[in-house]
Amino acid sequence: MWLIVGLGNPGRKYARTRHNVGFMVLEEIADTYKIVLTEKKDRCRIGRGSIEGHKALLAEPLLYMNMSGPVVQDICRKSGIQPENLVVIHDDLDMEPGRIRIRKTGSSGGHKGIDSIIQSIGSRDFVRVKIGIGRDPGVEAEDYVLGKFRRSERSLMKDAMQRAVNAVCAVVSEGADKAMNRFN
Repeated sequence: MWLIVGLGNPGRKYARTRHNVGFMVLEEIADTYKIVLTEKKDRCRIGRGSIEGHKALLAEPLLYMNMSGPVVQDICRKSGIQPENLVVIHDDLDMEPGRIRIRKTGSSGGHKGIDSIIQSIGSRDFVRVKIGIGRDPGVEAEDYVLGKFRRSERSLMKDAMQRAVNAVCAVVSEGADKAMNRFN
């Protein structure tokens, strides 16, 4: 079974912000594969289903992004999912807007949500599907990631999020190496 986690911040205030592209991609995967996400007591929205014939759990931690790790750890523990079957979808400030990159391991790159997951599960060896959101040098990073996409960015980001959906599905159905060759 695969665990696919979309990172974001809960609440209307943060909906559709750059930092919530992980939630947006996860919700698109849920819609595509008819997986219903329901709120659970475990501080997350979660859904069970199948992606290209492979069992999958989809999860959105409902704590702030930098506290996502314990939620992911709980789901892994309760479901018997190992880090190599974990896919985390998140934004990346250091990639140009609209770019997609898949990584099988590595550091957090300064992303506090990924940092929290690494610390909680005790491993760096899980797949990340990163969506570039770029930076605006005139805006503090925190304000930028919590801002909504500009009108001029929306079409580019919509395409990027669809490619990220396809990338996640490729990881699940073909494996990370083949997916990396296709999408990186």
